Amino acid sequence: MITDQKFDVLCLTETWIRPNEYVALNEATPAGYNYIHNPRLSGRGGGVCIFFQSTLVSNQKHYENFTSFELLYTSIINPVTKKNAFSLINIYRPPGPYLEFLKEFSDFVTDLAVSNDKVIIVGDFNIHFEKLDDPLKKAFTSILDSVGIIQNITGPTHYCNHTLDLVLTLGVSIDNPNIRSQTSAISDHYLISFKLHLSHNIRTSPSYSVKRSITPFTAQQFTDKLPDLSTLMYSPVDPVELDKLTEGLENTFRSTLDVVAPLKHKIERQKKLAPWYNDQTRTLKQLVRNLERKYRSTKLEVFHSAWKDSLVKYRKELNKARSAYLASQIEINKNNPRVLFSVISKLTKNQAGTEPQIPAIYTSNDFMDFFNSKIENIRDKIKQINITSSLSSGLADLEQNPVTEVRLEVFNPLPQLELEKIISSSNSTTCTLDAVPTKLLKQVLPDIIKPLLMIVNSSLALGHVPKAFKTAVIKPLIKKPNLDPSVLSNYRPISNLPFISKILEKAVAQQLCSYLQRNQIYEKFQSGFRPYHSTETALVRITNDLLIAADQGCVSLLVLLDLSAAFDTIDHTILLERLENMVGVTGTALAWFKSYLTDRYQFVRINDMSSSYTKVRYGIPQGSILGPLLFTLYMLPLGKVIRKHNVNFHCYADDTQLFISAKPDDRVRLKKIEDCVEDVKSWMSHNFLLLNSDKTEVLLLGPKAARNKLSDLMLNLADFSATPGSAAKNLGVIIDSDLAFDKHISNVTRTAFLHLRNIAKLRNALSLHDAEKLVHAFITSRLDYCNALLSGCSGSNLNKLQLVQNAAARVLTKTRKFDHISPVLSALHWLPVKFRIDYKILLLTYKALHGLAPEYLQDLISCYEPPRLLRSQGAGLLVVPKIQRSSAGGRAFSYKAPQLWNNLPEYVRDSDTVSIFKSRLKTYLFSLAFGN
Repeated sequence: MITDQKFDVLCLTETWIRPNEYVALNEATPAGYNYIHNPRLSGRGGGVCIFFQSTLVSNQKHYENFTSFELLYTSIINPVTKKNAFSLINIYRPPGPYLEFLKEFSDFVTDLAVSNDKVIIVGDFNIHFEKLDDPLKKAFTSILDSVGIIQNITGPTHYCNHTLDLVLTLGVSIDNPNIRSQTSAISDHYLISFKLHLSHNIRTSPSYSVKRSITPFTAQQFTDKLPDLSTLMYSPVDPVELDKLTEGLENTFRSTLDVVAPLKHKIERQKKLAPWYNDQTRTLKQLVRNLERKYRSTKLEVFHSAWKDSLVKYRKELNKARSAYLASQIEINKNNPRVLFSVISKLTKNQAGTEPQIPAIYTSNDFMDFFNSKIENIRDKIKQINITSSLSSGLADLEQNPVTEVRLEVFNPLPQLELEKIISSSNSTTCTLDAVPTKLLKQVLPDIIKPLLMIVNSSLALGHVPKAFKTAVIKPLIKKPNLDPSVLSNYRPISNLPFISKILEKAVAQQLCSYLQRNQIYEKFQSGFRPYHSTETALVRITNDLLIAADQGCVSLLVLLDLSAAFDTIDHTILLERLENMVGVTGTALAWFKSYLTDRYQFVRINDMSSSYTKVRYGIPQGSILGPLLFTLYMLPLGKVIRKHNVNFHCYADDTQLFISAKPDDRVRLKKIEDCVEDVKSWMSHNFLLLNSDKTEVLLLGPKAARNKLSDLMLNLADFSATPGSAAKNLGVIIDSDLAFDKHISNVTRTAFLHLRNIAKLRNALSLHDAEKLVHAFITSRLDYCNALLSGCSGSNLNKLQLVQNAAARVLTKTRKFDHISPVLSALHWLPVKFRIDYKILLLTYKALHGLAPEYLQDLISCYEPPRLLRSQGAGLLVVPKIQRSSAGGRAFSYKAPQLWNNLPEYVRDSDTVSIFKSRLKTYLFSLAFGN
């Protein structure tokens, strides 16, 4: 079989060869092949074996024996790179009880997923994968999903048409497995074969870039060379003077920077990644090499001893330099997880963390032409829709209704301390249009703050945005990492704006937000970019309403609307009219927004090449400070359009969710959502927004028995038909029809284990403090994201999340995999997953009671007032609503929050501030979790 099929590797299960029996295996091994075998130590049967070509070096890893399955664990060395290509594991599980197997296998793959990037697991698991409702199959699949392992076999692998033999992969892809039956003389199991392609790094030609050399001394040199700025510190009387003042200051900055840190062409070669390698380690390495040569040429013991001592010293210094470099990168990027993930992935050589390279066949002009033509095509489609349809009088009236009678006529000038605070607290992102890198600008801020203050306040007073602030560099960003980078439609344009322009926008945004908050001009169910609002608060309210409807025996239709390039198609004239007529922005403030939107230009820059400049005729910049806020104001009338149909809704920026609940027999009410979507589409088209039917999703949620009555439901949403799906991603959370969050939790655990593998590779070079930062940035943040939705989820789902937390604690503290984890979590002061969920719900409850949460969450809870004078009077208790089904209504926030709140000790509930409440709550939950 090996020679005829030319197999490089062959795995066998059930060899039935006892310990110390080698004859049969020796005779079965062809020339040029080796084998490793793990026999069953006692009893009949069992045994697993791997044959492999001699050119493939195999390192067997000795793993402690499990009672429920046998395994052979080896790593295969790539013959090209001479490094580990993948781990190969051959498993045999005897048929029989499986509870112990599930526990042992779960522990095994959890440890495996943390310590290995590429794994192939093959073998006979005696699990009937052909049976959809088999409980062992479901539990086993759940374990695989939680760590991101893929099961690749779909057909029968046994002569009785059972699927018992599996091929599991992690981090590698294989060709479609070929399943072939064998004669009964060989086996009653079929032969499974597949190909695996081993990759190796390919050297590429060096690239060139233009950069400045910024050193720790550059700030002082810049200050010393900076000309006298007093000539630039005057108050402009008109927009023309303001433009000249801004341009003059930027030219002064650029010319000074060119003197102290001129632009230089640098070659970027792809070398072995060791950015921590410095002059000291280089000198020590040279000494090690010299002593090694002397020893090898003289064979004297004195040189041998000196060589070993110098080698130890070199390795210590190298590890020290590496640790210092990693610590600095973590500190610099602690508030930027995207950059931090990229840095960690490059250091660990994880290809999943590197952004796809833009193909060399595309120029910056290609991207600029594509982005411009895309917007023009969308606008043309909208115009065609508007020609064939007219906005109903009812919808048109909504555009004219003012939200407030007060006005925002002028912006207040900024005090110098306020401007310094805004600049210091802003992220140090730098755009190619910046005259000075942001980090350097912050260092020299005391010397340049006055002219900057003059420009910002003059802009606010004159109602004019300087021309230099209205040019954006477009960075094409791939929408999803798994998309094809050679397809232009897979990129979205992100605007990089000058740093000072974003400071000016932030100053305006603060005053505009304050005005909107004072006058309550916001849409109640718009959670995007508002204080105390988030994706989690939005999803908590939506999920609560859906669960309460399910508790009453109703089904709910959830429609997730998607817009095509929403930010880029906004009409400036409509936006300015909305600011004036609905928001109440007039006078100089309105003139400022008009100046902000007009005469804007943009260009694409990739590979140090820039496209031609194009005028921005529509839209607001993605990546700007004001863009999201202006978009929410642009969408203000949408709430009235939806309420007209008595349909529930919630918005987060351009994500709009419509949902309606009814008894399964009341199809007429459910169909109302069709008319609502029709009006929404009509309103959007007249506001130059295009509904994307390809990405609009529909879910039918509620009790399974009720959903089955609507299995044939078909919706006609505007110009397309839609059938409810089983799951959809909504604001980063995968929602399924049962609201069980199975797929969401599996997705969270898969991603968490990917990050945990990266952290584990670097753990020995990190201090406990720095490693904990990475764990919280990449693991804890994912476990905590929207975890208020997970209260009442199944124990198996919560166990998946707990496995991740346990694995993270083991990696962080270097705890052995079979040591008890509770003392470790207690020592780290980490609340277990279940208690973290309760913590989040109680924190939202406290904020809702103290006006620190959205109004729509405050509406869900009410204080308990006893019918007569009782001891509970003034105890701060909440009303616990009655529910019918604990599986639905018992998980709703409006039920769970009061229930948990009333169980809190009174001293915790009576906390004066959020910080005190957090401290007391964590201490209380900690005592519940660990009993101390």
